[in-house]
Amino acid sequence: MYRYDCDLHCHTVRSDGNDTPQEFIDKAAECGMKVVAITDHDIEPPIYISVDNKKISTVDYAASKGIELVLGYEFSCDTYVDDVHILGYKLDWNNPLVKEEVEREKESKINAYRDLCKLLTENGISIDYEKDVLQYVDEDGSIKYRKKEDVQRKHIFEAIAKKGYTSTWQEAKLLVRDNPKLNIKRRKIDPFDAIKLIKDCGGTAVLAHPFLIDEIIKYPDGRSYTRDEYINRLIEHGLDGIEARYTYSKTSYKGNLSREEIENYVNEHYKGKVKFFTGGSDYHDDEKKGVKNPRYIGEAGISYEEFNKIREYFI
Repeated sequence: MYRYDCDLHCHTVRSDGNDTPQEFIDKAAECGMKVVAITDHDIEPPIYISVDNKKISTVDYAASKGIELVLGYEFSCDTYVDDVHILGYKLDWNNPLVKEEVEREKESKINAYRDLCKLLTENGISIDYEKDVLQYVDEDGSIKYRKKEDVQRKHIFEAIAKKGYTSTWQEAKLLVRDNPKLNIKRRKIDPFDAIKLIKDCGGTAVLAHPFLIDEIIKYPDGRSYTRDEYINRLIEHGLDGIEARYTYSKTSYKGNLSREEIENYVNEHYKGKVKFFTGGSDYHDDEKKGVKNPRYIGEAGISYEEFNKIREYFI
């Protein structure tokens, strides 16, 4: 399988990934990656990790493995539109704005995901918040427990699939998002506010997986936008870049275009409107959970030459 040298969109156990930050870096090194990014959902990245009972900079640990580590944050945006995710890189992670947003997101998720499990059960999909979501079995067969603030919607989708209501977590995601009775709208940051927060903290704002956004977007108040109109509004509010290369065939993408066709469209349609284009696999190490067709580090990304042209926005 071809791997890009640089993968700017990856997850760890700090959100809904399955590798610890150290495991992720070690695996990236084994793959021969040159640059990788940790971009967990709605939480600041791990500045330090514990190695042999010693506190060490995560960036320094990656460097010791021959890897440049980019620290990022994937902001879940827009209460009424699914899959609007803004990747923030190179922020001042100690800025109070970041800390406040992390705390707000924690409370929003705890309430919404508990309610979602209750609603699913009431509609014939029995998902117990405590037993099926907070409790889980790791790859070694050991029973573990998540903190409430660590629960992601993907954990609920995985529980739905595990109990046989759907074949995959992707199918579970579509089952929930396309049913108005089930698709609970948790309060998310406005994407314009996310871009402003990123910029106010000295960072770079990149739109993740643009084609996971619906082709036609409708708001409860009657407003309607095409996907292009929506993205252009993000650009007008200061978006720096767009993720052009992405693993659409391994996600909940509902369209018919190939990932190459999407990449070409994004490059042609938004050339000159944003500063650059990026790529990322959205790696979670789902293989640990036996997910069919999992994503791999570097499966989507950019070349080292491409990265060096935009390095100033990430390092």
